Amino acid sequence: MIVDDEQDLCDILQFNLTSAGYEANAVYSAEDALRLNLTDYHLLLLDVMMEKMSGFELAAVLKQNPKTARIPIIFLSAKDTENDKLEGFSLGADDYIAKPFSLKEVLARIKSVLHRTAEKPEATPDVLVYEGLVMNLTNKTVHVDGERVPFTKTEFELLRLLLNEREQVFSRQQLIERVWPQNVIVTNRTVDVNITRIRKKVGRYAANIVTRLGFGYYFEASKLIKKINDEKVDRGAKDVS
Repeated sequence: MIVDDEQDLCDILQFNLTSAGYEANAVYSAEDALRLNLTDYHLLLLDVMMEKMSGFELAAVLKQNPKTARIPIIFLSAKDTENDKLEGFSLGADDYIAKPFSLKEVLARIKSVLHRTAEKPEATPDVLVYEGLVMNLTNKTVHVDGERVPFTKTEFELLRLLLNEREQVFSRQQLIERVWPQNVIVTNRTVDVNITRIRKKVGRYAANIVTRLGFGYYFEASKLIKKINDEKVDRGAKDVS
C-alpha cells in the first residue's frame, strides 16, 4: 500500500511495482489509509509530509494496534535530515528513503525488507507506542513527543513492562522479580524511586503511570485521553465566560 498525497508519484510507484510483479494499491492521505483493512498488506510505503495526519503520526497509530503493528513500513520523504530519519526509525520503520529517489533503489529496498520480514513473520514488535510515547526495543531508546529522553536500563525495563502490559496492576514485589536480577537486593523504596524518575522523564504521560494504593503500579491507557478532554472542557468554559 502506497500512502502519499502526490497522486502522480503514487501512480508512478504503483505502475512500477505492478510491473515488477507486486500487487500495489495507493491512497492519497493517512486518513484514507486508516479507513482500509491494512492487515491485508505485507508492506506500507508512507510519505511523511501530508496534510492533516503525517506519515509519522500514521505509523504511530499503526504500531499501537496489535493487528497492524507487524506490518513493515518504509518512509518516503523529502525530509532527509539525520533527525528526521532517527524519528522514523524510532517509530519502528524498516527503512527510510529520501526524495528524490531512484525507482530501482526503491524496488531493491522493498525486496530487501519483504525478504527480511518474511523470515520472521511472528517476530515480536520492536517498538511500543502510546500516543507520542515511543519505546524502541531494538536500540533501547525512548522518545516523548518526538524528543529523545535518556533512560537507565532499570527505568527502561520498568517502563517497557508497564507499557507492554498496560492496565495490568503489578505489585512492587512483582516488579522487582521481573526487572531486577535475582542476586540483587531491592527494596520497595527502590521501586518507588525509579517510578518517580520515570514519571518525571515522560512528561505529560506521567499521569498514565498510576499508583493503586495497597496493590502497586499500572499503566492506564485512558488517562491521557481523559486529561485532554478535561482540558478542552476547561478551555470551553473559559471561552464562554
